[in-house]
Amino acid sequence: MTDPSHILRIAVARPLYQLLDYLPIPNTNAKLGARVCVPLGFSQCTGIVIHIIEKTDIANLKQIIHLVDQEPLFDQTSLQLLRWASQYYHHPIGEVMIKALPVLLRGQRQVPKTFFWQVNPQHPDATSLNRAPKQKALFTLISEQTAAIDFHTLRQQFQSNINSLLTLLEKKGFIYKASNQFVFQYQAPKILPRQKLQLTDEQQTCLNAIEDNKQTTQPKPILLHGITGSGKTEVYCRAIAPLIKKNQQILIIVPEIGLTPQLQQRFEQFFPEYKVALMHSKLNDSERMNAWLGTYSGQLDILIGTRSAVFTPMPRLGMIIVDEEHDSSLKQYEKFTYHARDIAIKRAYDLKISIILGSATPSLESFHNSEIGRYHYLRLSKRPSTHQSPKVLIQDIRALDPDVGIAPQLLKGISNHLAENSQVMLFLNRRGFAPTLYCPNCGWHAQCPHCDNNMTYHASSQQLLCHRCDNFKAVNSYCPDCKHSQITTQGQGTERIEQKLQRYFPKTTIIRIDRDTTSRKGELKQKLAEVHRGDPCILIGTQMLAKGHDFPNLTLVGILDIDHSLFSTDFRAWERLSQLIIQVSGRAGRAEKKGTVILQTTEPEHPFFHLLLSSGYLAVARYSLEERKNWHFPPYSQQALIRASATQMEYALEFLDKLKVILQSYQKEEEALELLGAAPSPIEKRAKRYRAQLLMNTKTRSHRHYYINRLLGDIASISKKGQLRWSIDIDPMDYA
Repeated sequence: MTDPSHILRIAVARPLYQLLDYLPIPNTNAKLGARVCVPLGFSQCTGIVIHIIEKTDIANLKQIIHLVDQEPLFDQTSLQLLRWASQYYHHPIGEVMIKALPVLLRGQRQVPKTFFWQVNPQHPDATSLNRAPKQKALFTLISEQTAAIDFHTLRQQFQSNINSLLTLLEKKGFIYKASNQFVFQYQAPKILPRQKLQLTDEQQTCLNAIEDNKQTTQPKPILLHGITGSGKTEVYCRAIAPLIKKNQQILIIVPEIGLTPQLQQRFEQFFPEYKVALMHSKLNDSERMNAWLGTYSGQLDILIGTRSAVFTPMPRLGMIIVDEEHDSSLKQYEKFTYHARDIAIKRAYDLKISIILGSATPSLESFHNSEIGRYHYLRLSKRPSTHQSPKVLIQDIRALDPDVGIAPQLLKGISNHLAENSQVMLFLNRRGFAPTLYCPNCGWHAQCPHCDNNMTYHASSQQLLCHRCDNFKAVNSYCPDCKHSQITTQGQGTERIEQKLQRYFPKTTIIRIDRDTTSRKGELKQKLAEVHRGDPCILIGTQMLAKGHDFPNLTLVGILDIDHSLFSTDFRAWERLSQLIIQVSGRAGRAEKKGTVILQTTEPEHPFFHLLLSSGYLAVARYSLEERKNWHFPPYSQQALIRASATQMEYALEFLDKLKVILQSYQKEEEALELLGAAPSPIEKRAKRYRAQLLMNTKTRSHRHYYINRLLGDIASISKKGQLRWSIDIDPMDYA
């Protein structure tokens, strides 16, 4: 037994479920939550110090190589949250820890420091700089400061290249580096005047309830169910105002990058004297690290970010808001398959702070939790002032040629609304020109050679692209099978709809917003700014436009091609479809003008439409919950999906069948465990690998964790063939 003065228990950046013990370097102080460099096998890797213990049963411990951080990057509450996430989602602890860091800090790079410059009290006579006017001007600027000034601020004020000037002034003894610490790089925005709004009675009632909840010793999560355009963001701002004034930080989680610029502007207008920053994947690594360190160091007041922002350390965190809490984008679908909403709820619980879950269409899990009293339920059922919810019309397109895409009635509606100087939006959740390229002579279809998936035709780039694995290739002018020269397309994508509308409305501005048109930095913000100017235009978009956006002059919304969701085998299909329709419809009529929604369908008599349009979202929610209760589906059961992929399907199925036998051997109660599979995944082949899955359904979370924890101990002994890979998805939301 090793028994030095203390031993470091470390989470290493490898797919290991256990912590590893190491000896410290003598006369050094490794702190909990700090990075260290450790030997591992014949290599070395980065690790995070999780515990400092006195004894271990491991003999011949290795010593860490060196300390990366003198100060921890994670405090105790962050470490506690990340350890819980590792245990709940059954993901290796080291990978969870490292993924919670910005990319530039996942290795052994030091936390960047900012130099501060100050006048040397023993500096030479400034007249000696008369022949160097730029140096003298910079020295004068530094001299006029009441305290040391950091490089970023100095560069902004001097508005010139100052690197060489600072070096010369330091060399001549005029200035010196006063200190060396991180400073959050913040560019103060141009704040537009904010219109002061009078709260409605409903908004004030919700705000009062939120304030009361804050005062309790263990605040419950608050589900703020507000229809589209009902003023949820105004309630958010009013709710956090007292906390901001008490120097507390606020974390706001959003599902889509597209929502961040508009929310940032709203919060900057409401809190002009405080620092608001974004964190999402379109920022470069340096920008993400700057935002992360800004919150970690307490210099940033409000952080608005997509799902990974939920792990960012915030020493003065006072409230968390999850906007559009129902959105499936809050779930990470690969590797560490966490749900940002659920992590946020756990984080708020541990810190005993309030969390608001806002949505016009709450997830059934959150709605169920409010029904049984776990969450407070608050309702905003009206739009402010005279604003009315849009009128929804069902358009029967059974007689319409599928390749036409837009019904004549919708085209007429577009023309009428444009003539009234209003804006129009068409929603189609499929980018590209057409989902199918085929040969009418022999029936050939362009399929991805790596996936069970058609390749989508993109006309602008003249390419076929697989939206599953991103494989692409150039389009031939003839059929590769029969050499027929007239291959054609089938179906609609946003690119094709844009092309058709350009023919119908040649003098109208058409703005397409999807992944293809917003891939470069700043493009999305630029396109949204064009819409916000209010000029008549036609907006075409995918899921990126479905929620959160406020376009005051938008009065007509057309929803195209959603019928496939009516017959999906996914038990969440009706929930997601009703959320989509309500969210997209909510973009219309958000100001004084009335809004209209035209929903094209080949199933106008389907009971789903009758239930949603006659009784509303809550009716669909209650109907769906009753069905799930009968079938023992979530939230009335707990699921885990075990996935396996290999070079051949038989290897993946063989592995999962062995797991199934092992799981069945653990079973204690007759109905405590239900196993579905092993079976090929709905999309059997993806990126050259064959995929299969085994679905576990249990009564309680404790049952589920019991089975998986035991299984993880036995998986290592199972033989694996065909370069097999496996993963566990807790609370799965995608079964494809």
